[in-house]
Amino acid sequence: MNERSTVSRAMIGAGLVAVMLLGACGWGGGARKPVNTPTNDQIQADIQEREGRRGRAAGSIFDLFKPRGDQGQIGAVNKYIWDASLEVLNFLPVETVDPFSGVISTGYGVPPGGGQAYRATILITDPALDARSLNLSLQTRNGPAAASTVRAVEDAILTRARQLRARDSRI
Repeated sequence: MNERSTVSRAMIGAGLVAVMLLGACGWGGGARKPVNTPTNDQIQADIQEREGRRGRAAGSIFDLFKPRGDQGQIGAVNKYIWDASLEVLNFLPVETVDPFSGVISTGYGVPPGGGQAYRATILITDPALDARSLNLSLQTRNGPAAASTVRAVEDAILTRARQLRARDSRI
């Protein structure tokens, strides 16, 4: 067998592989169905029909004088719980915060007068000032903290959040 026949067989093999790959990708004139995309006017008409506006403005000038929702919100996070969490756990070094998703993550720190180091992860899931809005995870260097400790810290955060809200409502 000579060198030319080996090279030509390799080229034929490579060509067959390329044709098979292109055939698998749909190359070769397979029947394609057209995609029907709605126009911009159709999309806007659908939105207006769903909202029931029919081209009119949704509000009026008097909407400026209506009471707004709870002002204690940062996005979907209650600002009082957020601030209270940072105040109550101020002995822990903050590693990451995201006020839009409501996550505060801290490093290890020892509380004043304590001997055990703790690390906390706080998740605030709701804009309401409610116990269900606060999710707290406390860890020690040996594993999860005791449930009574977690409960005591949650109570301290919620109590401080209520105090902050009461202070703001007096202003």
